[in-house]
Amino acid sequence: MQRRFTLKALTAAVALASAGLPALAQSGDTIKVGILHSLSGTMAISETVLKDTVLMAIEEINAKGGVMGKKLEPVIVDPASNWPLFAEKTKQLLTQDKVAVIFGCWTSVSRKSVLPVVEELNGLLFYPVQYEGEELSKNVFYTGAAPNQQAIPAVDYLMSKEGGGAKRWVLLGTDYVYPRTTNKILRAYLKSKGVKDTDIDEKYTPFGHSDYQTIVADVKKFSAGGKTAVVSTINGDSNVPFYKELGNAGLKAKDVPVVAFSVGEEELRGVDTKPLVGHLAAWNYFQSIKNPANTEFEKKWATYAKAKKLPGSDKPLTNDPMEATYIGINMWKQAVEKAKSTDTDKVIAAMAGQTFKAPSGIVSKMDEKNHHLHKSVFIGEIKADGQFNVVWKTPGPVKAKPWSPYIEGNDKKPDEPAKK
Repeated sequence: MQRRFTLKALTAAVALASAGLPALAQSGDTIKVGILHSLSGTMAISETVLKDTVLMAIEEINAKGGVMGKKLEPVIVDPASNWPLFAEKTKQLLTQDKVAVIFGCWTSVSRKSVLPVVEELNGLLFYPVQYEGEELSKNVFYTGAAPNQQAIPAVDYLMSKEGGGAKRWVLLGTDYVYPRTTNKILRAYLKSKGVKDTDIDEKYTPFGHSDYQTIVADVKKFSAGGKTAVVSTINGDSNVPFYKELGNAGLKAKDVPVVAFSVGEEELRGVDTKPLVGHLAAWNYFQSIKNPANTEFEKKWATYAKAKKLPGSDKPLTNDPMEATYIGINMWKQAVEKAKSTDTDKVIAAMAGQTFKAPSGIVSKMDEKNHHLHKSVFIGEIKADGQFNVVWKTPGPVKAKPWSPYIEGNDKKPDEPAKK
């Protein structure tokens, strides 16, 4: 009898494992949580701090009794800025480590690498960075901005009188899916506003690119043809030489403003920001925002960074993807408790309409259907101390449009992921 029971249990366990479901994620006294961020390579400058943000949130949640009375157990992997490795590590987290959820990715190419794996194994990914849209998955919650929550408002601001009235545009990015798709959307949007093709210059550089002398010289030359703004979708550590070259070339914000979508407080840490004063970034959060929720978030992070002796803990910085990460893990906790389960499908259903008081000062809501957060948009000017002065913001939270209306055929696409 005992042997028959053991065989039966073994067969059931094998079936569960082959299904790739995180059913064993809450076995024992813990619920396993996957952390999938580059801790080495070109993206480590941006992603390492997100790993630490998840760890801080886990420590905080565990100190308050965990989730459904169980402690969260982090499982950290390093996909090392290697896009195929993101897929391998995701498979490992879901099938071997049996995590209930994964918090991870920064670049869209890493997310695109992970997507088929989480869909096939019915895993759950929380993606915390602004992106190009043009995607909806049942298995992903997007806590960063869609283009209408960052890129479009930034261009609107630069075209406006208060933003300098730009007439010519340099679209400068790292050569991969996020910059190219965002710029495709922006090119179509600019055309809809009467901007000619000859007034748009599009340039791309590879990951890890470090020599921006020629590109910045070209931007300077292009700007002689009329009031010019640069939209930067440069990612990772390439931002450091780009901003240094802007300073070297004396390209000041009053002449040619640069608005960045992937540069925040952390990326400016290693740069002399004095020559960059007045250049812009568009995000849904800045450390400099003044409100009680942000004061509390900053204090938590500073205490955690110092206690763990993290690099840069003498000058603790918070940024937008950290906020999006923090919102994501807290909403996931709330959804698990509502569902009374870590089962992927039950948690997905419970995520609809979840709210959380965000450090940006708004009550952030997960849309009932489209797996994206409603987010306020802020445009900030770089200050000499590497912080941002908010110069423009939306009156309130903006609902994400995952499918941009500036790409043909998108009006026919449903605003919710297909059920599988």
